[in-house]
Amino acid sequence: MNTETTVAAESVTQTQDARFHALGVRIWNVTVPRGVELLEECIKTCSGRPKSVFFVNAHTLNLACADPTYRDALNSADFVFGDGTGVRWAARLRGVRMAANLVGTDFTPSLFQVTADRGYSYFMLGGDEATVAEAAVYARSNFPGWNLCGIHHGFLKDAKVLAQAIEAINAAKPDVLLVGMGNPLQERWILENMPRLQTKLCLGIGGLFDYWAGNVSRAPAWIRRAGHEWLWRLFQQPKDKAKRYLIGNPLYMLRMFMHKKRDAALAKKTQV
Repeated sequence: MNTETTVAAESVTQTQDARFHALGVRIWNVTVPRGVELLEECIKTCSGRPKSVFFVNAHTLNLACADPTYRDALNSADFVFGDGTGVRWAARLRGVRMAANLVGTDFTPSLFQVTADRGYSYFMLGGDEATVAEAAVYARSNFPGWNLCGIHHGFLKDAKVLAQAIEAINAAKPDVLLVGMGNPLQERWILENMPRLQTKLCLGIGGLFDYWAGNVSRAPAWIRRAGHEWLWRLFQQPKDKAKRYLIGNPLYMLRMFMHKKRDAALAKKTQV
């Protein structure tokens, strides 16, 4: 490879692995294939402490802005990917073009499909017993190239139940642990328990199990492409989502502009 080609290759890598800040949270700006590549490399090479993978959207960033300890927790993750229109708006305000929308509900299936039949395994942790069981049926049917090595509900406040869940995870030794507890609980849980977990990757996947179990449905493809899946969720769950979207979205937009200079300073300081 000549020098010119080498420089070009290095430039592509740097572009793919660029990061930017939104409301003080550092987000990886990568394509879906690059995101899959990064996580599979962790599965292949990681030893000791698992790697943490979080997905942030407007709601998550609102929580982080209101709670600095949660913002610090997100920034301590190994990978933070941008999910949704709100993150794209924040990037655009900072002069950054998003390489892709890494929605967790789409990215996790992409990870499983691209890396199928390579002997990898996963464990599902989260939801109630019925939901995680139904989600497991869906996962086994749709991702046969991966081995589902265990499931456990996500109600772990009791110390004994928590110990049993961690024991089950470590006995299975999955390559990937999917943690679906919602924000900010799942991120805090992952970071707190990582030293005790025998797995390569911990993904905070939010409400993914509800989708797989059929508790809620995805928006039609044209709505997702337009970046308005939040309207579909609001329509399905008006009582649960009204405050999050009708109040949270305008608040998020206000915060985007208020934190523009601070995010730019953070980006310069960390050279991302």
